[in-house]
Amino acid sequence: MKKIYLLVVVLCTASLLNAQVTLTGIVKDSIGNSLEMANVVAVNKATKKMASFGFTDQQGRYKLELSKNTVYSLKVSFVGMKPKSLSVTTKESDFSQDITLQNDNTLDEVTIVSKMPVTVKGDTIIYNADSFKNGSERKLEDVLKKLPGVEVTEDGEIEIDGKKVEKVMVEGKDFFDGDSKIATKNIPSNAVDKIQVLRNYNDVGQLSGVTNNQDRIAINIKLKEGKKNFWFGDIRFGGGNSSVGDARYILQPKLFYYNPKYSINFIGDLNNLGESAFTRRDFNNFTGVGRPPINNSGTEINIGTNLNGFLNVNRNNSTEFISKFGAANFSYSPSKKLDLSGFVLFSNNIVSTRNNNSIEYISDDTDTPLDEFTESKARQNSNLGAAKFSVAYRPNTNNQLDYDLVAKLSDEVQNQSLNSSVIGQIEQEEGATPYSINQSMNYYYTLNDTNIFAVSAESLFQNEDPFYNAFIEDNDTYASTGAALGLNPEQLGYTISQNKKVRTNQFDGKIDYWNILNEKSNINFTFGSILSNQNFDSDIFQILDNGDRFAPTPNINDGIATNDTEYNFTDFYLGAHYQLKSGLFTFTPGFTVHAYKAKNTQQGVTYTDKFNRFQPDFRMRIQLKQSENITLQYNMLTQFTDVNQLARGLVLNNYNSIFAGNQELESAVINRIRLSYFNFNMFNYTNIFANITYSNVVDRIRNRIFFEPGNVVGVRNPFNSNFADETVSGFFNISKTIRKLRFSLRSFLNYSKYNQFLRNESVVNKVFTQSYTPGINSNFRKAPNFSVKYGYSINTSNLGDTANKTYTNAPTVDFDAYIWEKLTFKTDYSYTFITNGSETLNEFDLWNASFLYRNKDDSKFEYEVKITNILDAKSRNQVSNSEVAFTLNQTFIQPRFVSFRVVYNL
Repeated sequence: MKKIYLLVVVLCTASLLNAQVTLTGIVKDSIGNSLEMANVVAVNKATKKMASFGFTDQQGRYKLELSKNTVYSLKVSFVGMKPKSLSVTTKESDFSQDITLQNDNTLDEVTIVSKMPVTVKGDTIIYNADSFKNGSERKLEDVLKKLPGVEVTEDGEIEIDGKKVEKVMVEGKDFFDGDSKIATKNIPSNAVDKIQVLRNYNDVGQLSGVTNNQDRIAINIKLKEGKKNFWFGDIRFGGGNSSVGDARYILQPKLFYYNPKYSINFIGDLNNLGESAFTRRDFNNFTGVGRPPINNSGTEINIGTNLNGFLNVNRNNSTEFISKFGAANFSYSPSKKLDLSGFVLFSNNIVSTRNNNSIEYISDDTDTPLDEFTESKARQNSNLGAAKFSVAYRPNTNNQLDYDLVAKLSDEVQNQSLNSSVIGQIEQEEGATPYSINQSMNYYYTLNDTNIFAVSAESLFQNEDPFYNAFIEDNDTYASTGAALGLNPEQLGYTISQNKKVRTNQFDGKIDYWNILNEKSNINFTFGSILSNQNFDSDIFQILDNGDRFAPTPNINDGIATNDTEYNFTDFYLGAHYQLKSGLFTFTPGFTVHAYKAKNTQQGVTYTDKFNRFQPDFRMRIQLKQSENITLQYNMLTQFTDVNQLARGLVLNNYNSIFAGNQELESAVINRIRLSYFNFNMFNYTNIFANITYSNVVDRIRNRIFFEPGNVVGVRNPFNSNFADETVSGFFNISKTIRKLRFSLRSFLNYSKYNQFLRNESVVNKVFTQSYTPGINSNFRKAPNFSVKYGYSINTSNLGDTANKTYTNAPTVDFDAYIWEKLTFKTDYSYTFITNGSETLNEFDLWNASFLYRNKDDSKFEYEVKITNILDAKSRNQVSNSEVAFTLNQTFIQPRFVSFRVVYNL
């Protein structure tokens, strides 16, 4: 199978490289000046279709790849110049053609943009979707994967410049704000006209020139004219069976309506074919209403989650995934001044998993726990709901008011049966019904050309109530832990339960003032505060054989088994930043001054940490060209924990993980410096993005870990480490298009050095992760298209005296063909091979395919046969490491599914 795929790729590549010639030249104005970023398009005169396109560089040079012995219409345009069209005929060899344009101030730039496959306008890149389609696309993600500089992850999230896209809009209206996956998996490709990539995105036009939005990227989808004022979308339904013989079904309505005044979208999903329309990971990505810059204060307070035991899975790491999902999104503009929008969604997922874990602990002295092998099966039922309502009021260009309300709630239950080679059989149950309400208000006022004001406020109320229960069948294997916890050993087994409740109230607010000193400089003053209150209650109890509830008194942790903790945190800060533009450079030095106070009360004792801190920051941007820049950024941050780490009473995180907090934990200081480079070059069709980040953390919270001799149950206690933790990470992505082929190399490196204490001894851990992914993909109009990637990663871990090194090879091939303009064939194959250098740890391969038939492009009905996991692979493996152990995980996956589907297109 692997050899067949590679042979097809080689033959396609070789035939393409021998079938084209290169046209080069220089574009100038009437007095001989070179024109940078002029648009050059070649249209095949016979087919009337665009064959190639490009932009001129700083010297006015352009380069096009064209077919041999063909007649083209060469069209050249530049803003402020009369467009020029001339006929060129290619021969058997490369040739050149210089072009001179004449002045014409009446040229409409919009006309140029509508014709070009790619247009760069400052921080905005506009892709003409039709220029990248060949007919095999069905959803937005199929188009995005063909765009230079754009990546779509396995989970459906969009990445640009190595950063996740924060927001997807359609016609300027938010589309399920919070997760790009819903857009990529559902918006039909035939409705997409243009894709606008908005780098350095800002929600507020008044602040676009005075704030730093380098890490913010949004995408706006422009619809085709025929899709406005009409319902569009599709309804997919069908059924099938699996390799184990059971029946399967699918129903997926996806309906959209847009006009200038309002929009309505509905997405539904009902299937047991393992297609995860909306997972817990997606739910957690709906982060709420935080609008930068309210979170850029220089303070990090980590509001943790108490739902870590629940599974974040999809079809590739579960044995069964039953999905029920419904979501509606709307926007309404009763006037040009007022916009209303929001969404509501509900998801029910029933998930089954099966895992085997081989665990190797990091030392070999007498106190070291035994190495452990576990087998587990789990079933989880998750009901997830979220709703958002937003108001944007802009009475004039000088005033803007935004309000957002997000509510999230869930009801989840998980049952797990686990067998440990050390402890024996363990039955675990977890449940939770958490909810949160998040609100924000932002007001922006422009007094005049030189004075801008902004007021931002955000509040969070969060309630979590996780319940945990474990039944350990063998008292003897858990005896030492039971004695430490103070459990009653005179029972048939240990039944341990825990109730926990965490309530969080947090308010963030700030006032900003910008003074525009001149065209090249401005100064910003900020006053803000963060106020947080948390309450943490928990208790551990044992259910006896007669049903009675027994409250144990532990023989560790000073006998404290319960928590009743209140934690209050305040931060009042004042900041100043100055921005100066000088030639290619933009400098933004600044600082914030903080007055911190953290106080927690528990067990009748109050601990207060109160101090002031000066935190500098600096940013420099070098704009080498319109689409090439270098950025250097330094930040100093103060990081605070939340109440979960402070509560002194014992907490059961799992049957083998017991935690006791530290009331006297203090803040950590993070110094972070980042250098990044960006180049989007449409002259030589090369895109480069790279960054390197160094961070140094002082007083980071780490855990002391104690194991009972010969046992695998660890007791963790946090503390502020006196040793500095260091991390260096780098990301590099380069892609180059040669004719119809795009070559790419994507690499990620991460080295971290940190300290922890194991049995009161300092242990230095070093982890170095490397990943390299070269790839090649095609974008033919008629010929079949392919994408080949080879993922190679090295994971080197030195945890104390124990070293571990693994190598992962993971080639993947995607192939699609649009045949007779009726039949679309798609297939993808991946092979993963994991070794430690001397022996194979695991290898597995996955193969999927689909056949889609429609009579014409505008046919109402389409028919699909889809096969997943054709080879009926049973499991997949991965290697990971924690602070105390290396783990080889075997995850069982879903069987082969064969289904037939009918698609009705509106």
